Amino acid sequence: MPEYIKVAETAGFGPGMVQHAEVAGQPVAIANVEGEYYAIASTCTHAGGPLAEGELNGAALTCPWHGGQFDVRTGEVLGPPPRTPARVYPVTIEGEALRIELPEA
Repeated sequence: MPEYIKVAETAGFGPGMVQHAEVAGQPVAIANVEGEYYAIASTCTHAGGPLAEGELNGAALTCPWHGGQFDVRTGEVLGPPPRTPARVYPVTIEGEALRIELPEA
């Protein structure tokens, strides 16, 4: 059975916002896309840029370093220079607690 950990609160975390979290020691970007929450690895697969510091436009998260874009829902690369998708994490909400599934060891 998957284990989920609390990483944020939904209160004050409106659509179009991105937050940084740590999940099992890994940086994760939490994004609110039109009221739905998604979690994607926050390290850009191109040069390691901090995706949680990037700009969210719809479901497209842009890396602040070189402008690569990822779909926060799937991790798919939407625009270069990255070629490798980013990992995504299952998200659940319990009350106002936003929880992310811990990755398997």
